[in-house]
Amino acid sequence: MTWDQDWNEWWLHMGWLQPGPFLFDDFEFPAQELEERSGGIIEGPLLPLRDIVFFPHMVSPLTVGRDRSIEAVEVALERDEPLVMVTQRDPDIDYVEPGDLYTIGSDATIGRLLRLPDETLSILAQGRRRVQIVEYVHLDPYIRVRAVPIYEPLEPSRSTEALVRAVLALFEKVVQLNRSLPEDLYVFALNIPDPGWLADIIAQSLSMETAQRQELLETLDPVKRLQQVSVLLAKELDVLELEDRIHSQLQKELDRSQREHILREQIKAIQTELGEMDSFTLETNELQERLLQASLPEEVRAQAERELNRMAAMSSMSPETGVIRTYLDWLLELPWTEETEDRLDLSHVEQTLESCHYGLPKAKERILEYIAVKKLAPDKMRSPILCFVGPPGTGKTSLGRSIAQALGRNFVRVSLGGVRDEAEIRGHRRTYIGALPGRVIQTMRRAKTVNPLFMMDEVDKLGQDFRGDPAAALLEILDPEQNHAFSDHYLEVPYNLSKVFFITTANTLDPIPPALQDRMEVIEFPSYIEEEKIKIASRFLIPRQIEEHGLEQTPPQFGEATLQRMIREYTYEAGVRNLEREIASICRKAARRLADGKKAIRRVTPDSLPRYLGPPRFLRDQAEEQDEIGLATSLAWTEGGGSLMAVEVSLMPGKGNLILTGQLGEVMRESAQAALSYARSLCDDLRLDPDLFDKIDIHIHLPEGAIPKDGPSGGITMATAMISALSERPVRRDVGMSGEITLRGRVLPIGGLKEKVLAAHRAGLKTIVIPKRNEPDLVEIPRKVVRGLEVVLVEKMDQVLDVALLPPPEESETGKKKARQDKKGGKRSALTTAAGGNMYAR
Repeated sequence: MTWDQDWNEWWLHMGWLQPGPFLFDDFEFPAQELEERSGGIIEGPLLPLRDIVFFPHMVSPLTVGRDRSIEAVEVALERDEPLVMVTQRDPDIDYVEPGDLYTIGSDATIGRLLRLPDETLSILAQGRRRVQIVEYVHLDPYIRVRAVPIYEPLEPSRSTEALVRAVLALFEKVVQLNRSLPEDLYVFALNIPDPGWLADIIAQSLSMETAQRQELLETLDPVKRLQQVSVLLAKELDVLELEDRIHSQLQKELDRSQREHILREQIKAIQTELGEMDSFTLETNELQERLLQASLPEEVRAQAERELNRMAAMSSMSPETGVIRTYLDWLLELPWTEETEDRLDLSHVEQTLESCHYGLPKAKERILEYIAVKKLAPDKMRSPILCFVGPPGTGKTSLGRSIAQALGRNFVRVSLGGVRDEAEIRGHRRTYIGALPGRVIQTMRRAKTVNPLFMMDEVDKLGQDFRGDPAAALLEILDPEQNHAFSDHYLEVPYNLSKVFFITTANTLDPIPPALQDRMEVIEFPSYIEEEKIKIASRFLIPRQIEEHGLEQTPPQFGEATLQRMIREYTYEAGVRNLEREIASICRKAARRLADGKKAIRRVTPDSLPRYLGPPRFLRDQAEEQDEIGLATSLAWTEGGGSLMAVEVSLMPGKGNLILTGQLGEVMRESAQAALSYARSLCDDLRLDPDLFDKIDIHIHLPEGAIPKDGPSGGITMATAMISALSERPVRRDVGMSGEITLRGRVLPIGGLKEKVLAAHRAGLKTIVIPKRNEPDLVEIPRKVVRGLEVVLVEKMDQVLDVALLPPPEESETGKKKARQDKKGGKRSALTTAAGGNMYAR
């Protein structure tokens, strides 16, 4: 092959035709369109193309491998016919039929053919013009078609010239930014006089899908085609500018890094000449010195030395250097042997606990027992693992701080509420970016000793998801048999937690897994009674708020009656947090009066509370005003302490349905079903028609329907109210009750007895009915409360009815006579026995 000029070779290689004639060997192909001898229709072989669109004026090498395609090329050369090139719609099809090809393509002239060893052909073809297929002559042994050449006459105009200039301006910028396009390409485009040809040349240089190229080929209007190319050029220019900006930023960063590296090397060389050390060497030496002075176990020391040697052998620019430095800092800053000496003076510890907290005898007694054993056998006593369980505001966390103060230990605390990732307890492995030890090791670092008092708050609020179970990670920490070698994922060396005094806190035990409960000694923090709250407020809360608000010179006085009304009408809680807030609110108003120069508040009376705190926010639980049929009082437990809960029963004509309302839980609904079954079994004693239950509906309602209610302890109350409605016997308004009922009428024990008895005492009830098996729990109730109540211990439901139900308002003479006959005959009636059950009164 010969070339007119050296750069002709590049144009042919890239697929563009230079204006003017060009040579293939000794055959000359003019650049002007040739006239056809067949009246405007040409006939020739067809070459289907895969993933390429052949534009007019395009020169490109092609590899031909399919049998029919090879035959078409050979026929075109042999007969000196134009070769029609059309793109396939699907490039994966080997045997092409008319439906698999586009209708518009280009006719081309073959300039050179070369047979390859694998029996394929390599040709160099030149596109001439657009053609549209009008007829397929035959498909075998090669595809032969008739096509109509498409001419693009265009009259010059100012708008076309302006469009050409705009396209050339965009194309110039694209050529400058695209490193794969030579600058001579823009010069070549400047010399193209035809707008359609210019659009084709630019389309070939842009990167786009085959379908987009075919769309441009099928756009026959040169101006529209040039407009489409203009849009594509604008998009390509935006992408290229973004790439150039990113490349510039990367290059700037690389240049800065290289500059820093060179400067560091120069500084290092200068320091070496001056006999000084660089910062990395100083840092390594500092770590070496700290390691020599630290008191570490042998295993930990060996690990630290191994990591320090690794860091010293690395470059200071290596990212791994920072990871190792952070790891060594953790190893050296953790307490491994440092510990505080416990104060074993029992009287001092007891005095400290009493001065900081009122009540809580069980927790205080357990701490004194630990100190006593520690004093007698210091080397054999294991650190206790306690769990304080109680409602919010009962002093669990503050007692832990007081215990640390009494023992002379450092106090650290971590809140576990909402923790869902096991790695927060055990830490992340060092392979992760930004890895850190778990919360336990982080807290021990803050403690600075190996024997702090470590409080884990809200252990009952741990979560669990796909990242693991944090509660399972606590099993090792809170087990005295295992925590002497606690394994944190980040440290990779065992850490001794056996000397730590662990205290966990929780509001309830139900969410805590049984395995974790088994490792802790549970101490319950009951709700404070009214008398205890008054004493706590007088001894602790009021003095603290007076000091915090600067009222030491003119402190307001709170009487017992004032605190009592504040507790009953402005707070509803088991602890004293809200009570302290109300006291603080009054102190703020007193401080403002002093700041304004007004008269100080000397005494806060019960009648003045609405002026300072607003209207009462809570209504005090009170007994019912009169004895009523179908209305019984149940004793309930809540997180804020005990409460009274009315149970109402109404009968109405119906079909034997049991209606339950008041937002009752599943367990309470089952208790209502059991109470109904027990009531139906007393048809003979109640002198009722057994078919009556099929003719009426029984509606049980518990007021305050917005509050969810659940539990089995309301069973005997629902049965009493139901039997009262059926027998028309009123329920005593001064009787409260709590107990689970069975189908045979047995009364089973319940929980939360102390809170329930205190609620009955506050409401002014005179008698409470509780299961006999709860008798041991009465020891925990203050004597003053028990002395003011008549406590009836029962085992059977008929004993409950004997105490709670009154005779019918108008009992007939026939009924009285029958009752006397039953009594003489030895028959015991659940409704006529006046005395029954065991009375428990102090």
